Amino acid sequence: MLEAVWIGFAFSLGLLVRAIGLPPLIGYLIAGFVISATSADLNYPSEGNDIIHHVAHLGVLLLLFTVGLKLNVRSLGKSEVLGTSMLHFGLSIVLTLPAALFIFDVSLYQALLLAVALAFSSTVLAAKVLEGKREIRAFHGRVAIGILIMQDLLALLVMSIANGTAPSPWALLVFLLPLLRPVLYKLLDVSGHEDLLILFGLMLALVVGGQGFEMVGLSSELGALVFGAILAKHPRAGELAKSLWSIKEFFLVGFFLQIGIDGLPDANAWLFAGVMSLLLPIKALLFFLLLVFFKLRARSAFLASLSLTNYSEFGLIVASVVLPQWLIPLALTVAISFVISAPLNRFAHPLYDRLCNRLLKFERNIHHPDEQPISLGEAEILIMGMGRTGNAAYHYLEDKRNIIAMDSDPAKVLEHKSKGINIFYADAEDQIFWQGLNFGAVEAVILSMNDVEAKMIAARKLRDAGFKGFIVSHSMHDDEARDIIAAGADQTYLTMSEAGVGIAEHVKQHCFNKSA
Repeated sequence: MLEAVWIGFAFSLGLLVRAIGLPPLIGYLIAGFVISATSADLNYPSEGNDIIHHVAHLGVLLLLFTVGLKLNVRSLGKSEVLGTSMLHFGLSIVLTLPAALFIFDVSLYQALLLAVALAFSSTVLAAKVLEGKREIRAFHGRVAIGILIMQDLLALLVMSIANGTAPSPWALLVFLLPLLRPVLYKLLDVSGHEDLLILFGLMLALVVGGQGFEMVGLSSELGALVFGAILAKHPRAGELAKSLWSIKEFFLVGFFLQIGIDGLPDANAWLFAGVMSLLLPIKALLFFLLLVFFKLRARSAFLASLSLTNYSEFGLIVASVVLPQWLIPLALTVAISFVISAPLNRFAHPLYDRLCNRLLKFERNIHHPDEQPISLGEAEILIMGMGRTGNAAYHYLEDKRNIIAMDSDPAKVLEHKSKGINIFYADAEDQIFWQGLNFGAVEAVILSMNDVEAKMIAARKLRDAGFKGFIVSHSMHDDEARDIIAAGADQTYLTMSEAGVGIAEHVKQHCFNKSA
């Protein structure tokens, strides 16, 4: 019964909102409120809320584990991450406290706790949006995730203080966890590529990380993130993340459902949510100004800020501990912030293109950590995206022509540079990059990014910038291939079809040589 209600409403409303161009997660949020409103007619069992909360919790743990698999721990200590997260936390409380204190009938202590609960941004939403757009490893994605992790650590501290609890002395053993890295690496190596690999990921995220951290008085969310980060540098970390993708997505539907299932809001809850939603532009502006202050370019600051322009599920956790009477108003506030944030993030790049001339005025006239080149030197071929496809193309051509590669993942760029590959950091979706780029002697461009939209944007930008050379791409599906060609590419190869042709060619050569 329960699964029929959850899946039926989630699928129906998710499909409906997708049909009008919104992310399905907005449909899941609405589905939660619909289930809550019709629970009596549906004979919804009383234990249903507890079960969906458990499912949602598993989804959050799996999401944070996969975020950890892509995390560069060193980035947490950078000024744009540490400085922005701490300053934004303090300034958000200062700005939100008067609104909570003077508009609503609450004590100073309650107003302070509400301001703290609303100072955080949603790790779940931001990570899901960035991961969906393949931007979690991009410069602005790393900055946003770093800030969110710092905020989560602050949230854990706030909950411990508000709840009057302290971690167990055994929690100090957490600092010894990096010593387990060789053992975990070996276990990942011997887990294969199928069901054991999935079980290994689930065990680390839910059992060892989640339950293990709870046993020593720490957050299970922190545990899942830490164990993911321990495996981040393993060559198969990406494969592990992909193997958990579908399971994580399914459980996360429960997370969005449970926000609405907790109860229906009254007039005061709507008033509270409306007032706090009006503060979201201030939250975004504050993030943008702080990131620019810490030397980021306007584009990176804008995209990171947009990812962070929402309220956090941790606010609900804080409320459940110390402000249970405010749980439904906060749940509604978080839901509305998701409804506003998700579509904005989907159109983040076109929005920046429209606003870039105004936003560039805020940039500091200094060297930026996300600086991009303006010349490709003597290169004849440009490879955009250095995943498996781009890497294979580079090594095939490197002895034949002058090649240069680019990627939007700073860590991947550094790794390739250490191996002698001619590569630079840049984001194909950055309008300023295209405006200042000198193509030099480039005759052909290979589009090998993972994201289809990124390939379409790159093809269109190349043609708009006056590039007359050959543009070739790869794709997984026929409809995507047609879209990439329509955007300006000359040819698009279907990856699986070409792999089949390559295998057949080897068989043909083998049979020919044998018969000869």
